[in-house]
Amino acid sequence: MGKPTISDLAKAAGVSVTTVSHAFSGRRHVDPETRKTIHALAEQIGYHPSSTARALRSGRTGTIALASSMPFAVAAGPSRLGFLMEIAASAAMSALTRDLALCLIPPHPSAQSYGTADFDGLILIEPMRDDPLVAHFEQRKTPIVSIGTVPGRPDIPAVDLQSFDTATLLLSHLAQTGCRQIAALVGASSRTSQIESVLAYDAFVTNHGGAVTLLRLDEAQGEDIAYHETLRLLRDNRDIDGIFAAIDAFATGAVRAALELGLSIPGQLRLATRYDGLRAKLSQPPLTAVNLHLPTLAEEAIHLLLDRIEGKSRVVHAPLPDLIIRQSSVAVA
Repeated sequence: MGKPTISDLAKAAGVSVTTVSHAFSGRRHVDPETRKTIHALAEQIGYHPSSTARALRSGRTGTIALASSMPFAVAAGPSRLGFLMEIAASAAMSALTRDLALCLIPPHPSAQSYGTADFDGLILIEPMRDDPLVAHFEQRKTPIVSIGTVPGRPDIPAVDLQSFDTATLLLSHLAQTGCRQIAALVGASSRTSQIESVLAYDAFVTNHGGAVTLLRLDEAQGEDIAYHETLRLLRDNRDIDGIFAAIDAFATGAVRAALELGLSIPGQLRLATRYDGLRAKLSQPPLTAVNLHLPTLAEEAIHLLLDRIEGKSRVVHAPLPDLIIRQSSVAVA
């Protein structure tokens, strides 16, 4: 015997197929007792409504996507529990409480899985200017929101990470610990977090003096490029006594370089980085960083996306980050 159909259930319940459909979709009023009877009979005979049919009727799949064009060298950390995955875990829990499935998708729209995937909406993490993921999903008329504003696209709803203030907080901390010549390691991509980190560094140097020592590094090369470039930088510039790393992978690369040169941390060199993930916590010495409140950001992004799907558009500001002071910037007893 084949699987029971909606017609079988309608016959058993003594109602029309349309009434059964509305009892499951919730799109039309059905008497509560009738709905209860339909659901009980469905369980009794083993009927399960088709998710494909529901999607066709409602125009919704019940699935949202999470993506980032950030390379894995910086988006993932030790045990792959980095910036991207921390947001993904929080967003998944938030989606599940709303009976939504969350799908983590590859960073490039050329991936084979994109051909058949269909989503109600997309949360994009730290997008670049002219990000190919934006172009791909806009072409498919998929609602988009972002964690981190999209450069040049104020029309896309976003959770503003307040990266200028975050960078200023870290730079000011280094100055307060006694640093007089601070270098900055910033990603070369056109992401808002990196653009605003550069602006904050330029403003800091203007206000506090000192030479501008700014390295724009390829994110795809992660910790390794930061190690090699910091090694060269510290050999050539013995006056540098502080390093601000806008990406945590750059910070751990800088630590490797400093220790190889025999520089004591924090005695001769102090470091601070933007993201308080496992890299910062497991580094030796542990890195001063900021708590970006990623679970809260993920929850806000889910709210934004649901509003976007309903045709609403807004920008929300993330909570100001909390400074987490560790041994890399100050001697901890």
